Amino acid sequence: MKLAVIATVAGKDLQEIFRDRLLFSLAFLMPVSMMLLLGFGLSLDVENLPLGVLDYDRSAASREYINEFASSRSFDFQSELTNPTELEQALMGGDLRVALVIPPNFGKNVEAGRRVQVQSIVDGVSPSRAQIIKGYVLATNQAATTKVVSTLLARRGIDPTSITTPLTVEMRYLYNQSLKSIWSLAPKLIMLITMMTAPYLTALVVVREKETGSIYNIYTSTVTRAEYLIGKMLPQVAIASLNAFVLTILAMKLFGAPFKGDPLFYAISTLVYVLCTTGIGLVVSVFVKTQVAAQIVTPIVTMIPAVLYSGVMTPIESLTSSAQVVAHSLPAMYYANIVIGSFLKGVGSRALGGDLAVLTVYALTLQFVGFLLFHKRNAS
Repeated sequence: MKLAVIATVAGKDLQEIFRDRLLFSLAFLMPVSMMLLLGFGLSLDVENLPLGVLDYDRSAASREYINEFASSRSFDFQSELTNPTELEQALMGGDLRVALVIPPNFGKNVEAGRRVQVQSIVDGVSPSRAQIIKGYVLATNQAATTKVVSTLLARRGIDPTSITTPLTVEMRYLYNQSLKSIWSLAPKLIMLITMMTAPYLTALVVVREKETGSIYNIYTSTVTRAEYLIGKMLPQVAIASLNAFVLTILAMKLFGAPFKGDPLFYAISTLVYVLCTTGIGLVVSVFVKTQVAAQIVTPIVTMIPAVLYSGVMTPIESLTSSAQVVAHSLPAMYYANIVIGSFLKGVGSRALGGDLAVLTVYALTLQFVGFLLFHKRNAS
């Protein structure tokens, strides 16, 4: 194996990437663009939900109850509605996500200590968001109920804390105290974007030579299979590693995600993950013969599994048992664990060594399979 030959093949690829606008954009502009678009456009926070109220009572007690919702950051109080038709139209048009219907004699029944039912109507188009809204409504209603009961008991000379709050729970959030979804999302985007762009570029670069016929020069030359593939993969690994570094800086500086882990362990893990992703591109390039085919096949085998089975949108624990098996058979989930552990939890090789070991096996297997499947043959 001659290093000069490998350097020549790698240098030729780099020249092609810098000379071709499409390849240059895929290599350097697309990862950053995707980070910006997804980072600013994709949010898992459910806040400032448009809230409307149909108040049939219009008493001091009902206004106090409404204020409890209006003062919550979870809801954005829009207006008081006048009739059920207006409420239905506001929900159908998307102007409201949740509405409260306060019954007549609300204040009198509360003063008398009788049970009162307030109707909550939630836009259920998105089931996951509807479940979150339900939790917000129940929590805010509980706070309002406690305040109302405390006020009634105080008027009667009874210490309200002994009855309304005999047990209390002190909640503490670890690793992401402010519950900012972007702190969790930005590190996972590093995993997702690397999985989408690195195999795509690798497959295109190799398949392009097949389609143009320039690969026949390699077939008839003295360049060995190992020299050719190593020379092909080196630029892709370097570019993907550089992009991962840039995405990490964007996650920290632009989106504010704190990095608490071991930089060396994270760098090694990222390099191994890059070898996984470029290995996938190499394997794809062996089976397809045109750039169009590479453009179709690569996203199917990389982007879709990475989105669905890595924990980006849905926690792995919430997937079905068969889906969890699929998730554990793909490298994306293991690197997602590493980036989250490195950024938010501040853990390193002791906690995440198993994930790195699995990624290493993936990387070696994919690169080896790509090497075995690629055959150097004559032009004839």
